[in-house]
Amino acid sequence: MSPSLYIRRNVPFPLFEINILKASDPQLLSISRELGLALNLQEMKAIQQYFQKKGRNPTDVELQTIGQTWSEHCFHKTFKGKIKLQDLEIDSLFKTYIARATEEIRPKWCFSVFEDNAGIIRFTRDYGIAVKVETHNHPSAIEPFGGAATGVGGVIRDILGVWADPIACTDVLGFGPLDYPYEKLPPGIKHPKYIYMGVVAGIGHYGNNMGIPTVNGAIYFDESYVGNVVVYCGCIGLLPLKKFRRNAKPGHIILLAGGRTGRDGIHGVTFASTELTEESEEISRPAVQIANPIEEEKLKRAILKIRDQELASAITDLGGGGLSSAVGETAKRFNCGAIVDLDRVPLKYPGLAPWEIYISESQERMLLAVPPQNLNKALEIFEEEDVEATAIGKYTEDKMLRLYYSGEKVAELEVSFLFSPPKVIRTAEYNPPKLEEPDFPMPKNLTEVLFRLLASPNIASKESVIRTYDHEVKGNTVIKPLQGENGGPNDAAVLKPLKNSWKGLVISCGMNPNYGKIDTYWMAASAIDEAIRNNIAVGGRRIALLDNFTWGNPEKPDRLGSLVKACQACYDFAKAYKTPFISGKDSLYNESPQGPVTPTLLITAIGIIPD
Repeated sequence: MSPSLYIRRNVPFPLFEINILKASDPQLLSISRELGLALNLQEMKAIQQYFQKKGRNPTDVELQTIGQTWSEHCFHKTFKGKIKLQDLEIDSLFKTYIARATEEIRPKWCFSVFEDNAGIIRFTRDYGIAVKVETHNHPSAIEPFGGAATGVGGVIRDILGVWADPIACTDVLGFGPLDYPYEKLPPGIKHPKYIYMGVVAGIGHYGNNMGIPTVNGAIYFDESYVGNVVVYCGCIGLLPLKKFRRNAKPGHIILLAGGRTGRDGIHGVTFASTELTEESEEISRPAVQIANPIEEEKLKRAILKIRDQELASAITDLGGGGLSSAVGETAKRFNCGAIVDLDRVPLKYPGLAPWEIYISESQERMLLAVPPQNLNKALEIFEEEDVEATAIGKYTEDKMLRLYYSGEKVAELEVSFLFSPPKVIRTAEYNPPKLEEPDFPMPKNLTEVLFRLLASPNIASKESVIRTYDHEVKGNTVIKPLQGENGGPNDAAVLKPLKNSWKGLVISCGMNPNYGKIDTYWMAASAIDEAIRNNIAVGGRRIALLDNFTWGNPEKPDRLGSLVKACQACYDFAKAYKTPFISGKDSLYNESPQGPVTPTLLITAIGIIPD
């Protein structure tokens, strides 16, 4: 690090001022790289201009906060940016294709879409169903067990983050061939069999320990997944709609509850916004969080009690970006500012710098907004469940984010600036591969060919994995993942969430990575079609969809062009089937020394059975 760029403040804890005002363009990029911000030159210059107007240099806390907020993982810059594809100019892939389909279908039974931690649809007059699917690809490539386990824990907290009780989990996984030759493995990449064993165990460890059934999923094998494992974790929850609260106001207390804060998960969102390299194993291991499902089970019970007693005005989880993401996004949503005392945050061990406390992604933590008159009662409930809860600040009227440590102001930023990064402008190109239809002679022994096909990993039974997950706990699973004397796979799962109602919930999925190598438009179309057909096959109707993209580097025009085509299919086929999107997530930059991941789109379908 250049000593002229980093000036230590004269305070009794680690706090640096970054000399950004006089920094040259190469120095700006050096600051971004050395601090792990993963910001480009345009973004660094926007920060420089902001602080030039302020007439001061930023602290390390401020730069780390901006880096987290502006990361691809948190802000979804590609899906919100401008894209040029030949004669077509697209202002926001998300608004043009995904959200537009839902807006034009205009389903009255959608309660909350694209606004909260999870999408919510109406189930009965009094109850809603919350659904979210997340990706945890990069962490699982570095530490398979921990990456997959914290992926499940994170998506369960997304459901808790809309006041819903988690009732089921799903998982869809993509691995390299399990018999992949060791001598072909590039440096820094783990063998697919090791990743497979760790991911499968990590998912079961979290869901089973929390008593949440894993009811639906799939496993795919592809050579492009050798360097880019694909881990989709989903969760479904049930909530009484009259208990749903989303009305935080200035003066409400910021209450942090759950696990203590440590250095695990620092720079997780910026790590997830870059390609994997040979050095990722060594450099990025601290970005993988540590899972504790028992702590989350206690946290869940306390949150549901607080919901039922209507003690809080808003809630969100601490996932990617930690406190920085949770405090900033909540302040923006409710048109507030916030004051946070970072030295009040309970720590796993001493010695964390203020910026580490603010962006740490330590798991099993939730953030609540609580009216002052309800604070003591909320704290009592957390204490009853043996969950640590601490008031760390409050929301304010001035729309400024102010952070303090030991009485010293360590950050002061306008919330509006924090959520106004420079708009990404990218050029895409699409050149479909020129392929020939395969031509081969009729096999002499079709029985032998059939047996070989049935034994191939993508067709063979996944019972050995499915049986490691509890899919019957809670007693609500009517149609299970396996059926019949020989345990054949079902098309979808059916749950009966309410004791006093025969109404059923159908959960299915669709994914066709091989088609992504031929044409991403029809790959996306086939995934939507498969998810809907699987749902209808067990009686599902009034179907809602979730989209989860796993793609390569969007800064490369060919990768971006194929992404545009897939989004176009999402719009066309969601409209055709009248199945609105209610939630989704994109995981980009899935590239390794071996190259990009096969364009992969998971579609999750949620249907209703009236009886």
